[in-house]
Amino acid sequence: MATTHPVDEIPPLRHLLAFGLQHVLAMYAGAVAVPLVVGSALKMSATDLTYLITADLLVCGVATLVQCVGFWRFGVRLPIVQGCTFAAVSPMVLIGTTGGGLPAVYGSVIVAGLAIVLLAPVFGRLLRFFPPLVTGTVILIIGLTLLPAAGAWVAGGSGSKDFGAPKNVALAGFVLLVVLGVQRFAPVFLSRIAVLVGIVVGLAVAVPSGFTDFSGVSDADWVGISTPFHFGTPTFHASAIASMLVVALVTMTETTGDLLAVGELTDREVGPRTLADGLRADGLSTLLGGVFNTFPYTAYAQNVGLVGMTRVRSRWVVATSGVMLVLLGLLPKLGAVVAAVPAPVLGGAGLVMFGTVSASGLRTLTQVDFKGNHNLTVVAVSVGVGMLPIGVPTIYARFPDWFQTVMNSGISAGCLTAIVLNLLFNHLPGSTVAEPASESGDTTVAEGGAPVTA
Repeated sequence: MATTHPVDEIPPLRHLLAFGLQHVLAMYAGAVAVPLVVGSALKMSATDLTYLITADLLVCGVATLVQCVGFWRFGVRLPIVQGCTFAAVSPMVLIGTTGGGLPAVYGSVIVAGLAIVLLAPVFGRLLRFFPPLVTGTVILIIGLTLLPAAGAWVAGGSGSKDFGAPKNVALAGFVLLVVLGVQRFAPVFLSRIAVLVGIVVGLAVAVPSGFTDFSGVSDADWVGISTPFHFGTPTFHASAIASMLVVALVTMTETTGDLLAVGELTDREVGPRTLADGLRADGLSTLLGGVFNTFPYTAYAQNVGLVGMTRVRSRWVVATSGVMLVLLGLLPKLGAVVAAVPAPVLGGAGLVMFGTVSASGLRTLTQVDFKGNHNLTVVAVSVGVGMLPIGVPTIYARFPDWFQTVMNSGISAGCLTAIVLNLLFNHLPGSTVAEPASESGDTTVAEGGAPVTA
């Protein structure tokens, strides 16, 4: 009798709800950050900002459902949460302020979505350039680039008046201890929702301590529906489209890394066809974003870390979080409640989740042979290049916009570096390094650093 793969298992309803809510809380701050930043830069009213956020949550939910459940050739059918990509923020602000406003932004987003759908099969055929040497390095970089975001949450959230206050760090540390304690000592089910327990306990401490403000809940509407082209009919400008196509290539690279990471964590191989299906869903999500007043979408790495940390591999858990996101998009008052969770509470949980992503990358790299070859150099240089824009955010400020779009994303910069260096050292003629004969046979280094024993 065939057994069901853990990815396809459907847990009991109470588990679906608990695990799904945990994923929503893990990604919520990142999801609403993009519309907040873009809307504020375009000097939009509070009403329009709220509209942008609810539209974003609605499409986040639909995109997550498409990615997890799938239909025809759309969707990777793995536990993947979709959200707005930060790679598009700078180009969209530039387009919105100098190149035609939101209609021009949405026109370029629609074209980028169509381009991703068309290019998905091409990226799928490039999978052979992602051996464990590259995927492990990329997963490691994904986790490292997320950690500064967790650090900002720990300190109180970027731009907060009390940023870095000891009370914020103390609250984050308390949440971290709760998460670790639940993981270590609680029953199996509770240990798998350790992040959710930590956030709930942290919130229970934060509310009476004056860390959070629920005033926005009473101001929010009960029901809000995003209608197509709310901010005007899209316009199509060549310069705007060109910059957004660069963003599309960056998000495809990032999503490829995330999909391969989830494949590693869930023990379900992501092949060329599966990768193309996942990227095609990315393109459809981005297309929907342009129609329903939001922005380009990509797989969220923070939720990849949550999958690795909890070891809950069911795609139906994440599909449940997609349903929750749809409800948050349709019921702004619910969204306002979730938005009231203080940043330090998220920071304490984020340290565990994002660190788990990095640790998963290291685990993948244990499959790679580092003896008698240049694989250590590939990892070292790729991580270094990936961390440059994280450690020095203004390092590429004087470079052309298209270059900044690619290289200001540590994930895409590190991924491209790993691919190029792997080709240089392991694929070009004469680049394979022979290993000395061992007692069990002659060992050579295959392409991508994987050992092969004769």
